Amino acid sequence: MFEQFFLSAQQDIKLFICFPILCAIFRVIFIAVHKPYSSLSGKKRALFHCFRFGFWWGMDINAYVFLLSLVVVTLPSLFIPFWSQHGDIIRLILGLTYAFFLYIAFVGKMIFYAQFHDIFNNIVFLGKKAEKHNLIDVFFNQYHGVRNLLLFIPYEFLVGWDISVILSIPCIPYPHFAGAAYYLFNIAVVLALAAFFYFFRYGGTFMHDNKPEWDTIPAVVKEDPFLSKATVDDLIALKMLRHHPMNETMQLSDTENLARVKPFIEENGGSVQSFDDAIQAFLHETKGPKIAKPSHIFLIVGESYSQPYFDPAFADLHIADEGKKFMADPHTASIPTTLSAGIISRPSIVSLMSGIFDAGLELNEREEFWHGTMPTALPLQLRKLGYETNYWYGGSLSHGNFTHFAPACGFDHAYSATDICAPDAPRSWVGVYDHIFLEKAAELIKKDDHLPQFHFIYTTSNHGPYKMPLRKLGFEAEKIMKVQQDVLDEKIIPKVLGTYWYSDRAINHFIDEMKSIYPDSLFIVTGDHGSQCSELQHTSFMKREYTFRELHSPILMFHHRELTKDSLANNPIGGHMNILPTIFELIAPKGFQYYSLFDSLTEPVDYCVTPYHWATREAIGACNATYYQLLSAKAGSDIQQGTAPYDDLCAAEKSLTAYLLQHPNLLRPVQKWLKK
Repeated sequence: MFEQFFLSAQQDIKLFICFPILCAIFRVIFIAVHKPYSSLSGKKRALFHCFRFGFWWGMDINAYVFLLSLVVVTLPSLFIPFWSQHGDIIRLILGLTYAFFLYIAFVGKMIFYAQFHDIFNNIVFLGKKAEKHNLIDVFFNQYHGVRNLLLFIPYEFLVGWDISVILSIPCIPYPHFAGAAYYLFNIAVVLALAAFFYFFRYGGTFMHDNKPEWDTIPAVVKEDPFLSKATVDDLIALKMLRHHPMNETMQLSDTENLARVKPFIEENGGSVQSFDDAIQAFLHETKGPKIAKPSHIFLIVGESYSQPYFDPAFADLHIADEGKKFMADPHTASIPTTLSAGIISRPSIVSLMSGIFDAGLELNEREEFWHGTMPTALPLQLRKLGYETNYWYGGSLSHGNFTHFAPACGFDHAYSATDICAPDAPRSWVGVYDHIFLEKAAELIKKDDHLPQFHFIYTTSNHGPYKMPLRKLGFEAEKIMKVQQDVLDEKIIPKVLGTYWYSDRAINHFIDEMKSIYPDSLFIVTGDHGSQCSELQHTSFMKREYTFRELHSPILMFHHRELTKDSLANNPIGGHMNILPTIFELIAPKGFQYYSLFDSLTEPVDYCVTPYHWATREAIGACNATYYQLLSAKAGSDIQQGTAPYDDLCAAEKSLTAYLLQHPNLLRPVQKWLKK
């Protein structure tokens, strides 16, 4: 019986081999038909990695052909003679069925790209509301529907012929063993087949964290917008789409979105008669500088650099001690409760750069935002004050297409840690270790004598899967954390909190160095979003749930030698989107005009609203929720019931961004904005 299994499993592998080849052929056709350049000359390296990475990424689905054949054909054939006799015919039927879905997806992608110059994206969901007969007309009359249907016949014939040829290749004969060797060999074969499936399913690795995905496309490919799209197999694109459903605001008409923006505009004294009128509602004029114009401005965004570990309740952890020293400085003003612009990293970074909420629409992945921006963009407006603007990212800028997005927002220069640091610099899952990245950034900043300068610096180390060698980096949990043994015994807790400790030290060492060299600098320090170590809730240290504030509030501090503790009007709340106006109100000359959706923290702030949450001076809650918590809450269970007070503003913020996507003509290149 096992000999039959051994031979039949080889047939399953042969069937599986057909489809990575077929996907590669589809990739060749897609590139040949839609390439935006007249020649592929000079693209050899990018093409190689396009096909290499696409091959492994496609295994996320293609590997299941092997598993399906093994389960549907090989295993039943061991017990059913008919199944055994016709195993290859059944495999042929399975293969042709899978090939059918590949063909449908490929034809759909070819049409979609011709129409929208993109692989499958959220626009697909708009088809639900489209007139179906119009779609049929477009398919047959605009995109050669009859030809595509007729080509399916020779396509299936050729695929069937290829599968038959590959299945007819002789199998490796079963070696015969006696005694224990027989069983050991059989066990080894079973384990090898399991390993084979998982290795290919995870894209050439046994580690799920290392699976190919959009963010890890090689930089040489990601820098080419077309080839980066060609890398994605069609079914993979549809799978990605399934995990990113259509944003509600993109399903609304532009008129509906502009109407939803109304309360936001009117609150700022504007009109909603047109979008240009609406934008004018966000035009501010500075009252005059509160500090001397700094030679350097540093906006430092620490990955998951969150507020709770600065709070007295978490003091015994001692993982934010360096940051606390910075906060305690008499020239540091801080905000106790801050709302991030996004729940995850990129929406926060994109929002801070662009001055409008990303609102889950992934503006950095949209080609419209690679060529133009809005007048609200932070680096764009700082250039009007004469600043050279620089973006420093602790990973690779190609992840998230920041190679395109950052310059389009107005950055003069954008740097990847993976480029500026040594090739062998140690890396975490997201990027180069913080202290190495920041040391290199400091070295390059000191060499640049152009003044004044703005530096947006984003670190990456404080991020899962928390595999850094913390002891080698100086973190000894049992000596640093003043907690009971049960906390230390939870292995993940020292890893998570130790990484926070490491990042806190790296960031503040960088700040100390820059302060000593450029003592007139303005520092703004925040996190991209909140974070929490959920395991702490079940230990003697907490024995409670996190509060809403503890879950979502990043740190926010402003430091300059002329600032005092009350320079931010003693505001107990603030948000990422208050950073931009605060900078201008601190440093710009009287009468300087700038665009901002929100007011400066130098004035009293009564409430903050993002597309995700809201805060007042007394409470904090989520948008579209019927409960909230007082800022004084001591546990996650301290829930107050009540109607969400800012749902209209929440919706307005989302619709404002959606309207821009619906009207890319409103975006302009940086140079055009600078001339205004």
